Amino acid sequence: MNGQKATAVATESAGSPERADVVVPADRSEGAAALAPAEPGEVAAVESAPPEASLVTEEPPAAPARRRRRPLRIALAVLAAVAVTGAAVAAATGVFGGTEDGATASDAASGPPKTAEVKQTSLTRSETLDGTLGYGEATPVQASGQGVVTWLPGEGDTVERGEPVYRADEKKVPLLYGATPLYRPLETGAEGRDVELLEKNLSALGYGGFTVDDEYTEGTADAVRDWQEDLDREETGTVQPADAVVASGARRVTDVQAALGAPPNGTVLTWTGTERTITVQLAVKDEDLVSGEETRATVTLPDGSTAEAKVAEVGTAVTAEPAQEGEVQQQSSEDATLPVTLTVEDQKKLGRYQAAPVDVAFEAETREDVLAVPVEALVALREGGYAVEAVRADGTEYLPVKLGMFSGGMVEVSGQGVTAGLKVGVPK
Repeated sequence: MNGQKATAVATESAGSPERADVVVPADRSEGAAALAPAEPGEVAAVESAPPEASLVTEEPPAAPARRRRRPLRIALAVLAAVAVTGAAVAAATGVFGGTEDGATASDAASGPPKTAEVKQTSLTRSETLDGTLGYGEATPVQASGQGVVTWLPGEGDTVERGEPVYRADEKKVPLLYGATPLYRPLETGAEGRDVELLEKNLSALGYGGFTVDDEYTEGTADAVRDWQEDLDREETGTVQPADAVVASGARRVTDVQAALGAPPNGTVLTWTGTERTITVQLAVKDEDLVSGEETRATVTLPDGSTAEAKVAEVGTAVTAEPAQEGEVQQQSSEDATLPVTLTVEDQKKLGRYQAAPVDVAFEAETREDVLAVPVEALVALREGGYAVEAVRADGTEYLPVKLGMFSGGMVEVSGQGVTAGLKVGVPK
C-alpha cells in the first residue's frame, strides 16, 4: 500500500460536520472512490470547495525489531473534500476517478479488488544476527617437560585420543579427552576426578584390568605400565602432569610455535576443535533468545544455503574496553555482549566453507493456533486502532481487530466476528 493514493468521500447533511468511521486503505479499486456511510435519512452530498486531499503514512504497533530489516509501513488515506456541485453530477462525470471501463464510485464500493482468508496457523518471531563460521577460538598447548622437542605435528593436522601432541626426547606426549588437566602425580592410592579421567581414557584406548572410578588401584597401575610401554616411556605405573595433554576432544592444529631441538617449555602449539562452529556476539538484553534448553537456530551461508544449529555454550558478558586517558567512554553496560557458540551436527551442510560470515536466525517466540491475515489487510480506524474489511455475499463491513505477533508478512489478529476462513479485503 506504500506510495499508493487513496481517497474517501465525506458524506454530510446540510450544516453538520463531516463524518467518517474508517480511513479507507490505499485505493483498492484502482481509482474508484469509496463512500463513507451516511446516517439514515441523510442524502449523500458534497459542498463546493477547492479540491483538497492528503496522504498520510502511519505505522501499526511496532513488530519486534529484526536486525537489518526495515519496519513494515502501511499507507493510509485520510478523508478528502471533493469540489463539485451535486454528487450525482460528480459520479456521472467521473470526478471521483472512475476505472478505465467507466465504473463509478458506487461500483467501487461493492467490494475490494482482491481478498485473502483469515488463517488459523502458528507464527514464529525470529531475530537474525551476524555470526562467524570457523573452528572456534584457538587455544595454546603449554608444555613443562624435560629434554628437547624432537617431533611436532603440522598446521592443519588433526590429533585424536591417544595420539602424540608432540615428542620430547622421542617420548610421545599423548592427547587425553576430558575437562580436568593433570596437575599432580597419579599413583596407587590416589583418588579424584583426574584419576577417573585417566581410567576412562585407558579404557577407551583398549586397556583393562581395573574398574573405571575415581580410585587409582594396582589394576590401574598395571594398565598404565602397558600404556607407557606403547608410548616408548619408562614403565613406572605412575603418571606425571607433563606425561599427557588434556582437551575436550579431537583437535586441529592451527599454529606450531615450538622449534625442534628447543626445550618443551611454554607454548608448543595452538589448536582448535575439529568441527566447524558458529559464534555470535549476542547483546545482553537479548539473552532470552538462548535461555531455553536445546535452543536452536538456522544458519544461512554466503551462498544462500542453510544449516540447523544448536546452542552449545553461552559465555560470560564482555563489555567495551575502558576508555584511554583523555577519552570519553561512549559505551555502557547496555553494550555488553555474550559470546555464544553454536554447533552444527550435519557438517556436510556447511559445504567447503572453512571460515565465513553467516546469518543466524534464532526463534524468539512461537504462538500456536492463532488467527492471522496478511499485514496489508489492515485498515486504520479514524478513532484509533485497526480493522479488517470483511467480505461476505451480502456486502462488506469493517471489523475492529486487536493486533498480536508479526511474522513473515502476516499479523496475528483477534476480534468479534473474526474467524478462520473469513475473507478480508486486500489491495491489488
